[in-house]
Amino acid sequence: MAAIDDLKQLLQEDIRQLDNLTDVLSREKTTLSSSDISELQGITSEKNAILEAIRERAKRKIHLLVSMGYKPTAGAPSRFIRAAGMDDLYQLWQQADEKLRACQSLNQNNGRVVGHLQKRLGRLTDIFRGASSQQKLYGAKGEQTRVSSSTVLASA
Repeated sequence: MAAIDDLKQLLQEDIRQLDNLTDVLSREKTTLSSSDISELQGITSEKNAILEAIRERAKRKIHLLVSMGYKPTAGAPSRFIRAAGMDDLYQLWQQADEKLRACQSLNQNNGRVVGHLQKRLGRLTDIFRGASSQQKLYGAKGEQTRVSSSTVLASA
């Protein structure tokens, strides 16, 4: 029973820190729109610290589950918890999973914002260098590539 209690405490801590991560990701999005680099660096450090703590707890949770009889090759831990009839533990696991997925979505949105900012910076850099008149094509992944008169497209 001690392993179950320890696992509950770890999940509760995950839930608390995932709520904090949601706040940090929201602040990150706001900061990205204001382009405040010093504030963004602080937010990134805070985000990395939270993520590292979550990773460490994930390792401890797996060790606890293994001590309870879970086999990592058996599939998702949530199925093991549910099959064992630990309903309150399963609810905590699901709650943490939902919060983690929400954080992943926010982080992906912020990643798209960063990608757009990088493209904009690239276009501005091209303008400053005087290279903006070069034709551009889109690659397989949607990125822009320049085509200049020295680029060989095909050869016979």
